[in-house]
Amino acid sequence: QVQLVESGGGSVQAGGSLRLSCAASGYISSTKFVGWFRQAPGKEREAVAIIVTGGRNTRYRDSVKGRFTISQDNAKNTVYLQMNNLELEDTAMYYCAATNWYERGTWPGKERFNIWGQGTQVTVSS
Repeated sequence: QVQLVESGGGSVQAGGSLRLSCAASGYISSTKFVGWFRQAPGKEREAVAIIVTGGRNTRYRDSVKGRFTISQDNAKNTVYLQMNNLELEDTAMYYCAATNWYERGTWPGKERFNIWGQGTQVTVSS
């Protein structure tokens, strides 16, 4: 089974940028979707961006559209999340997750992702 390890988190001032990496121990192409999620203290985990593994289709939550970009490098078995123009509200633990779930024409919800990394902290300060 694929295992995921996130890296690239850190502390940054508002307006700054970070790039998160999600490295897979196995072939990430064996999954159907890979997503980035985040969870702030006291809040539920929420989807940030999802990509079709091996494809170009992506989906973003409204609050990060135009600022975040999810991408993948299958040769490196890695999925990235480029985060620009970071805001205080982006502060959270960020998780990478993958799923083999597939239903034609449907994006998976959080509950469909069954492979999770350990998370990487992103802190945005003013």
